[in-house]
Amino acid sequence: MADVKTQKTTASVKDFLDGVPANRREDCKALAKLMREITGKRPAMWGTSIVGFGSYHYRYASGREGDWPLAAFSPRKQDLTVYIMAGFDRFQTLMSKLGKHRTGKSCLYLKSLDDVHLPTLKELIKRSAAHVEKTQDGC
Repeated sequence: MADVKTQKTTASVKDFLDGVPANRREDCKALAKLMREITGKRPAMWGTSIVGFGSYHYRYASGREGDWPLAAFSPRKQDLTVYIMAGFDRFQTLMSKLGKHRTGKSCLYLKSLDDVHLPTLKELIKRSAAHVEKTQDGC
């Protein structure tokens, strides 16, 4: 079984965020503050470009397992990616109130925090983290 490529590192979150392009930096700092408030955890770098808060252990039916942050984001070139590891199916009411976004399996893609309703985003992240903590070893 291949090792999980993205793992927690000791790299500086502050240095990483300071190096984010100016047009996305303030959103990243605001998102980092929001996720820290929600999780009560200090941020850590996961791989070279993901800022994560807390962690949980997952194990899939295939046997693959690893660790991943409870809440995380990454400033990608086109979008700000927020990782919602609980998925979106159980949060349809929140998603309808969120504002302008796209989704992947567990990724929420935002152009800007100005495009979304922040209290709804906060609740989405909070519920996702709580769900994942409750169902560890099988998100």
